Amino acid sequence: MTTISSILPYAQIILSVLLIVVILLQQSTGGAGGAFGDNFSAVHHTRRGLERVLFGATIIIGILFALSALIALVVKA
Repeated sequence: MTTISSILPYAQIILSVLLIVVILLQQSTGGAGGAFGDNFSAVHHTRRGLERVLFGATIIIGILFALSALIALVVKA
């Protein structure tokens, strides 16, 4: 258990940085136009290429980060 508790903080730091980078790399299709009543951002579009990969990576990294946080709670208890 000591190896998990010593590695876990570094894993969480790496996952959080990766999550931030992947989120910032995604395109913002809504922009500020949606805040002012511009309805063109509501048009449905299909994710393709890099946008699809980034979306999937965001979900996977988010789940891994949440699991690492839960493991950290269990290890500390």
